[in-house]
Amino acid sequence: MVDKKVKVNSAFMKPMKISPELALVVGAGPMPRSEVVKALWVYIKKSNLQDPKNKRNIVADANLKAVFGGKAVVNMFEMTKLVSKHLS
Repeated sequence: MVDKKVKVNSAFMKPMKISPELALVVGAGPMPRSEVVKALWVYIKKSNLQDPKNKRNIVADANLKAVFGGKAVVNMFEMTKLVSKHLS
């Protein structure tokens, strides 16, 4: 049996600087993108911000509106794109 090492995408795991707007939601950085997304979902579920009719949509509160560029509702795929603007 050949022992293969699993490659970790180091770019995905690299700690990123977090904008002040995003830090209000996920906490102060730096943290990897994967941790930012996890923390974002914890915040969304804790604050009950998923649309009950369509769970893929997130209804933004005041903190998330700042992250989402003022949008009141975004889908979870668009959310990832909008959040990446707050990481550097």
